[in-house]
Amino acid sequence: MNAVAKTTTTEPVIEVRGLCKRFGRQQVHKGLDLEVRRGEFLSVIGTSGSGKSTLLHQVIGLVKPDSGSIRVLGAAVGELDGEAARLLRRRWGVLFQRGALFSAFNVFDNVAFPMRELRKEGWSVDENMLRDSVALKLHMVGLKPEDAWKRPAQLSGGMLKRAALARALMLEAELLFLDEPTTGLDPASSAEFDAMLDALHKELDLTVMMVTHDLYSMATLSDRIAVLEEGRLITVGTLREVARFDHPFIRDFFRSRRNDDPLRDLANYENDGD
Repeated sequence: MNAVAKTTTTEPVIEVRGLCKRFGRQQVHKGLDLEVRRGEFLSVIGTSGSGKSTLLHQVIGLVKPDSGSIRVLGAAVGELDGEAARLLRRRWGVLFQRGALFSAFNVFDNVAFPMRELRKEGWSVDENMLRDSVALKLHMVGLKPEDAWKRPAQLSGGMLKRAALARALMLEAELLFLDEPTTGLDPASSAEFDAMLDALHKELDLTVMMVTHDLYSMATLSDRIAVLEEGRLITVGTLREVARFDHPFIRDFFRSRRNDDPLRDLANYENDGD
């Protein structure tokens, strides 16, 4: 895969304003504001229970906010229904934490599923085009042609994630949402998956929003990093900018790992004189 230079602008394609969400007595979000810019790779980190995945689920419309607004590609997510909502969802792909493949389907049918769903909505989908598209997506994520006929239970953790990513890209998404994409992978598999995500981000000119607790994925992939704490966005910026932000969670998060690659250049970020 020959990656090309990505296009990043300051134009926001995701705009979250004053987001509030409560589950019972737990206040998950307390007036959260966030923007994701076109073409960037933005990672969302935070303590356990800070609402990272809940934020993503609200952005893609799986969870309804109690108040506030979310706009994706100019459309108000909570105000759409029917055909308008379906058209918007076709413009993004989602890789869920555990892949969320259908266990009764083989890889081919899982990856083909989004396009076959279009048939139910009256779209004409040629079977030869469908097979070619599935084959291309499997190649893009590093799976072999013979992997198409395996069921999810026959896949390794890394292969399962790759198949789920192929499905997320099936409708030529502009946006890609990743929920803990390297969870459950060993370090070598995680590094390979990160490299693939980086190449796809650049080659396909995607805008990516990733929820993660993986320090290395965050460090190697992110243009910017958003940090959630106690229901709010406490800071957002580049890796170096976030590492310098004075907050207990950030101090613990970086200082406990600051001698490890790929954060070696941050080891002395407090004393580098700029």
